[in-house]
This record gives sequence, C-alpha cells and structure tokens, in this order.
Amino acid sequence: MDTTIEKKRGIKKKHIFYALGIGIFIYVIFNIFFTDHVQTLRVSSDRLTVNTVVKDQFNDYIRITGQVEPISTIFLDAEEGGRVKERLIDEGAMVKKGDVIIKLENRTLHQEIMNSESNLAQKENMLRQTRINFQNQMIETQRSLLESRFDIIKKKRNYEQQKALFEEKLVAKEEYLRAEEDYKYSREMQKINRRKANNDSLIMITEMKQLDVDLEKMRLTLELVYERLDNLNVKAPVAGQLGMLDAEIGQSIGRGTRIGQINVLTNYKVEAQIDEHYIDRVRRDLTATLDRNGTNYNLRIKKVYPEVRSGQFKIDLIFTDERPENIRTGQSYQINLQLGQPDEAILLARGGFFQSTGGQWAYVLDPTESFATKRSIRIGKQNPKYYEILEGLQPGEKVITSGYESFGENDKLIISN
Repeated sequence: MDTTIEKKRGIKKKHIFYALGIGIFIYVIFNIFFTDHVQTLRVSSDRLTVNTVVKDQFNDYIRITGQVEPISTIFLDAEEGGRVKERLIDEGAMVKKGDVIIKLENRTLHQEIMNSESNLAQKENMLRQTRINFQNQMIETQRSLLESRFDIIKKKRNYEQQKALFEEKLVAKEEYLRAEEDYKYSREMQKINRRKANNDSLIMITEMKQLDVDLEKMRLTLELVYERLDNLNVKAPVAGQLGMLDAEIGQSIGRGTRIGQINVLTNYKVEAQIDEHYIDRVRRDLTATLDRNGTNYNLRIKKVYPEVRSGQFKIDLIFTDERPENIRTGQSYQINLQLGQPDEAILLARGGFFQSTGGQWAYVLDPTESFATKRSIRIGKQNPKYYEILEGLQPGEKVITSGYESFGENDKLIISN
C-alpha cells in the first residue's frame, strides 16, 4: 500500500541562491543606469589657484632676455705670423684707428726682404748693362751704315767713270764690269745692313721692355714684402675699446690667427635668444620696449639670424631713440617684443596647468564652486600674463590654473574648505 509523502514547507537552500543572484542582477543594473562612474578626488581649496575667464584686450608680445653688446665688433687677425716682441696696449683700453697694439718679430720675413732686394739689384744691373750694350751696338751699326754709304758713293763714282771710259773704248770691258759689280754689291750690302740694324734695334727694344716689366714686377713684389714687414705691427683698424687680446710676449702667432677684437662703442645693440616656436612670427623692424628704473626705451629688430641652435634662434635689436645712461657691454635686460597689434579676446591668466595639459584641457569650476570637472579647451596666442582662449571657455567661468601634477587621472575634483 502506497504512502503519500508531503512536501516540506519553508525556505530551501536553492531559494537562497536564487535571491542572491537576483540581488546581484539588480545591483549591476542600478550601477549601470543610476550611478555616476566619474573618477573623483577630494582637494583642499587652499592648495588651488583659481582665475576667472575674462574678455579683454590681448597684447600680443613675448618677454625675452637680452644682453647688451657693442653695435659692431671688429676682429684682430694676424696678417703676418711671428713672435710677439712687444705688447703696447692692454685689454679694455680705448684705441684710435692706426694705433699699434702689438709688435711681432719674423726673421724669415727679413731674410725674404733681403733676397728680394738682392734680386731687384741684379735685375737693375742687368737692365743697365743691356742698355749700355744696346747703345754700343747702335753706335756700331751707325758706323757700319756710314761706311757703307760712303763706300757706295766711291764705287758709284768709279762705276760711272769706268762706264764713260768703256763707252769711249779707253778701258777694257772687264774693268767696267768689275766696277759695275762692286757698285751693285755695295748697294745690296747697304740694304742688308739696314735690315740688320732695324732687326737688332727691335730685339733690343723688346728685350729692354721685358726687363722693364720684370723690374716693375720685382719692385711691386718688394713693396708687398715691405707691407708684410709693416704688418708685423698689429694696428687698430677702427677706433673703439680693445676687448679680448690673446697675445703674450714671446708667444708664436701664426698667420691668420685671431688674437683679439675691438668693440665699436659709438652705439650699442641688444642680442636675445628666442624659442624656435616664434621663428615664423619674428621679422625685421618689429618693435620692442626695455624697462629700466621705470623708464621705457624703444628698440626695433635689426637682424634675425636664420640658424636654430638648441631650440633657439638669435636676434639683434637696436635703440630707436634714447638709450639708458651708463649702459655697459654685458648687461642683461628684460625686453617685451611686440609680435602683433592688440586685439579683443577671451583671456585666461597663465598658470602651471599648461605644463601638465599642454593647453588641451583644464579643470573648470561648477557655479557652486564645490567641484571642478575636466573640459577640453583650445589655446591660441599667449603673452607673459595671459592665454588667448579660442574654444571651451566663456567669460565669467572660473578655472583652476595651478599645477595639476597631484591630481592624477581624475575627471572630477571635489573642493573642500
């Protein structure tokens, strides 16, 4: 006979698992749809620098450091090598054009001068002897032509006499023919002597001209050697202040060696290094100002150097009107270089946040100022005080501009007092 088994009533073990699974499912759904997943960080307001976005005039300038230099620097190079014999002027002294600064000694150069003088004397003697020979030869030629002329006269007279006697049959024909031949021979010899005299004259004249040319070249060479001798005295090419001078008594200096410089102090320029980021915006004739003891002095760019070294390029600025009193070479000044005309823009004060974000985003405060959130922004130009905001911020909004290094990757900052 079958027995009916009644089901047990109450909570079973599987019911517990079912309930737990449903609870987990509900929790997950709630977190997905109703919970804020933004990473947050609580920070103290005392550690923050907050600035308000404003709409105002933006002055497009950068601040650079410039160093005063002479308007021009003339380098002293040794035009002739030698040993330093005497040093007449020290560094820092004022010099006039033509002042001898150092004297060099070069025995080899003196030997070259002696050889040149000896060669010149030999050439002069040779030319003198050639002229004497030419004059003697001309005298001999003239004597020969004179004898030839008188010999023709005699033989012509004898020929005419023999001809007359032959026609009268007073002399033999042989005598007449001999007289005629002697006369013709004398005339031909005279022609030959004249041609020879002309040729000898042309040869001697050409030779003397060549000797004159050679002699003139040797004189010029000797003058150049004398100039080299004068170059042993290193002179100031311009008036100014003697700067660096690297030459000590007894020191051997090679030809072309740079031994010093002269600073022309009739005016000054200011050299400055600028970040290569601005190379496309910096050009000649841009204006700048220099502040000294509360007085602004105007400058303009005279030269922009094309070379970029270590991420910077160099410019030269000159004063356009007055310059500071007691200005000295080597002094450094802060200079405001104007890159463009002032214009109205949305501005945000500069701060350390730029180093962390590259200007691509910033923490913007909620109107309640109880928290700040990340926001993408776009920065345009910048000057030493402000960034020009192109996108992402509006006037009146407040932005944390201090450094973000301690905020990590958090998207939201909870601000506590």
